[in-house]
Amino acid sequence: MEGALIARDKVGVQDFVLLDSHTSEAAFLNNLRKRYQENLIYTYIGSLLVSVNPYQELDIYTVSQMKLYRGVNFFELPPHLYAIADNAYRVMCNEYNNHFILISGESGAGKTEASKKILQYYAVTCPTTEQLQTVRDRLLLSNPVLEAFGNAKTLRNDNSSRFGKYMDIQFDFKGAPVGGHILSYLIEKSRVVHQNHGERNFHIFYQLLEGGDKDLLCWLGLERNPQKYTYLIQGRCAKVFSINDKNDWKIVRKAFSIIDFTEKDIEHLFGIVASVLHLGNIQFEEDSNGHAIIRDGSQIKWISKLLGAHLSILQEALTHRKIEARSEEVLSPLNVDLAFYARDAVAKAIYGRTFTWLVNKINGSLANKDSTQKTVIGLLDIYGFEVLDTNSFEQFCINYCNEKLQQLLIEMTLKAEQEEYELEGIEWEPIPYFNNKIICDLVEQKHKGIISILDEECLRPGEATDLSFLEKLEEKVGDHAHFVTRKLADQKTRKSIDWVDFRLLHYAGEVTYCAVGFLEKNNDLLYRNLKEVLCNSKNSIIRDCFLLSELDNRRRPETVATQFKNSLTSLIEILMSKEPSYIRCIKPNENKEPGKFDDFLIRHQVKYLGLMEHLRVRRAGFAYRRKYELFLQRYKSLCPATWPHWHGPAAEGVERLIKHIGYKPEEYKLGRTKIFIRFPKTLFATEDAFEYRKHLLSKVPAPLVWEAYQKKRKAAIKLEACWRGALARRAAKKRTWAVQTIRKFINGFINRKKPLCPENRDFVRLSQYHYLMKLRDHLPKNVLDKSWLQPPSILEEVRGSGGSGRGGSGPCLVATSVHIGLFLVPQLQQKVVTSAVFSGKKEGYLESLSQPFLETRLSEFSKALEPRAPGSYVTPVIKYDRNGFKARERLLVLTQSSAYVVEMAKIKQKIEYSTLKGISTSNLSDGIVVIHVPEDNKQKVGNWDGGSSEVMWLMLPIPSYKLLECHNS
Repeated sequence: MEGALIARDKVGVQDFVLLDSHTSEAAFLNNLRKRYQENLIYTYIGSLLVSVNPYQELDIYTVSQMKLYRGVNFFELPPHLYAIADNAYRVMCNEYNNHFILISGESGAGKTEASKKILQYYAVTCPTTEQLQTVRDRLLLSNPVLEAFGNAKTLRNDNSSRFGKYMDIQFDFKGAPVGGHILSYLIEKSRVVHQNHGERNFHIFYQLLEGGDKDLLCWLGLERNPQKYTYLIQGRCAKVFSINDKNDWKIVRKAFSIIDFTEKDIEHLFGIVASVLHLGNIQFEEDSNGHAIIRDGSQIKWISKLLGAHLSILQEALTHRKIEARSEEVLSPLNVDLAFYARDAVAKAIYGRTFTWLVNKINGSLANKDSTQKTVIGLLDIYGFEVLDTNSFEQFCINYCNEKLQQLLIEMTLKAEQEEYELEGIEWEPIPYFNNKIICDLVEQKHKGIISILDEECLRPGEATDLSFLEKLEEKVGDHAHFVTRKLADQKTRKSIDWVDFRLLHYAGEVTYCAVGFLEKNNDLLYRNLKEVLCNSKNSIIRDCFLLSELDNRRRPETVATQFKNSLTSLIEILMSKEPSYIRCIKPNENKEPGKFDDFLIRHQVKYLGLMEHLRVRRAGFAYRRKYELFLQRYKSLCPATWPHWHGPAAEGVERLIKHIGYKPEEYKLGRTKIFIRFPKTLFATEDAFEYRKHLLSKVPAPLVWEAYQKKRKAAIKLEACWRGALARRAAKKRTWAVQTIRKFINGFINRKKPLCPENRDFVRLSQYHYLMKLRDHLPKNVLDKSWLQPPSILEEVRGSGGSGRGGSGPCLVATSVHIGLFLVPQLQQKVVTSAVFSGKKEGYLESLSQPFLETRLSEFSKALEPRAPGSYVTPVIKYDRNGFKARERLLVLTQSSAYVVEMAKIKQKIEYSTLKGISTSNLSDGIVVIHVPEDNKQKVGNWDGGSSEVMWLMLPIPSYKLLECHNS
């Protein structure tokens, strides 16, 4: 890792702990961006790995790469997923303790792919036998089965895990994988019955329809077209380009055979999947009494067949509810709304419990029958912190989970730091950090927390609603510093919170939750008569999921939130008993584009993953620590006493080395087995001196190398300070200009109704410009159309029609009303006349259209010498004599009646327009004009050239246009 520091300016540092500005989020993002642009997607924060999804195939997951990282010291090679996996495996084998790797991040950040890569690494690098090959295959193929039933396309990710997964990989004393166990958390059952626009249901439904053979679909009563099924069309994207459902179906079918599913299991499993689709197509109508009835019984028949349920009992259970009246159970008819609720509830219950059965079935095939002691490495692929446009019950549970895991991460990181300090004999300095226990207590505390209040509302008698739940929250936790509602908020905050919302201040920031649906999703209850139907089903999987003993248990089952809280508590206990490793996955952009780094999106994830807080805790003590032997082996050439060989204890060698280099006492500490360096700049200087010594000055003593480096470093710091000063001055100048511009336009707006003057000129011109730009796109379609765009009040109205006669004025002026600034009218009239003469005849004419005509061509000095008559036009020219073509500098003055050739205020020639026979120009881009007079006229014929300056100004014969304008007028 140290060797890579030489290229830190280009590719950043491999460990964020080595950032000089470790508290700067901008420095963090800049380092991440540098590495991502070089396809270096992995970076450490100590032992935590930050992974950025590349959205492309990189050649870093080959078998040769796996072998390269196998058995290598953690910091010896560049950061990689394999380094995390190998370090956990190696420590587990050496110390016989258990480990876990926590993988978290947003949907689409690459969590599932990371867990797959770790499994593949263990499958390739761990010792195995033919007998263990089956276990290895089952571990690998459990993933596609769980993805089919637990993953779905969302707006953010085409293969988003809609459940949390913890997998224990079990190893024997030789380090060979011998089994596994999976725990699942909070499958998103609501997706079965409802999907947002642009999202899909779980993959298995589409895989079955697309890949299932004709006989299977016929037996299940299904058609291939997913548009036929209500539960599959709500998101309006049944077909997705990036998903090959047919191919995925083949992989799932193969996995079933290897994971040891029987044909009966598979038949009943697909029967359940099909029955869910049939349930979604059941429609209820209202009879004359307002009760729900099912007129079309075709779907009920298929469900009855696939679940092995009695047809009439099933139909009755979907339209009636069993209640107790006078110690007897009676059936009460449901209205249409309650019937749809019952239908969706049974669909969610069937799918949710079937998923749990599926996980247990896979666990049975992965179980290790050998009772000898085993060590494990756990993989936790869990949803990251979620902040959506509308956050509901699912986001509340997910963010509560992340709050608990953040608490665990900080506590275990601090514990590991403290233990290492104590082990090395270095005094521990308490590190201040944000303890989010206060937020965890707000959510989970008994009798007082949000979950307890939610359960109380779900279980209490009477009519409980989401609003009554919100009122209870305000009553019981309204004074909590991390809780706020619209009613409790101040005037400023109130605007951003709806009446049905409440806001929690999590460790990662504020999240606003919509309370609508909290009670319904937390209850997750089935009507008793529906549960009876399922408990008596002939489908073996349904019978395993819905036990008859549930009917005898009169206790109300635990709510979803309480189940999740208990399972999360159990998970935390499991993790606390193991050594941790962490992988934080980041999504670089929303469009899945390779190489695109969206700063705003990544800053959001850095915040919600708690990376800056983790870095701050990790950097609070020492930025760098290394075993004496490794440090001495690398840098021994910097000290004559340790080069080429040191023959004493490594600790003494390091002490001699750093004294020779010139470390200051506050820059380092010497532990029992390691050197601790406090500041990254100390390590950078050491590494640069090492490289300098190695490549350039191999015979120069190390202190001189160090001194030369320090001088260069001071010069660089001074240069950087000058550059920063220049940037600051430039920014200040820009701000001053901005203030002046804003002030000028505000003043223009205030004086907008006055006649055109310096105070309002810029504002009026800007208004004219915007109006003309709009007018360009809203011109009438023909000359009879009078629907002109209404101009702003500050623009004067000009009504005009173009000139008459040959050439016309074009469709833009021969019209009704044209609203333009008064000062543009003469210009446009002149442009119209010029167009009639030169359009299509003069080279480069079109390029001149955007250039306004000038009133004079004289310089400021010449204007003072040659006063100009009102209404005249003056331009410098070169007059050529007829005899010898001698060039003479003159002024050409054009008035309303005559043209004059003037030399130093003396009229040399006068040409009346009435005597002219014509005016000629070439068809090229030049400034030559020929004026034709009668032969008997004593006035000479002259050729004038406006000079290079005239040509350069327009690259067109502008004086010739002006001649024609004056003649026309």
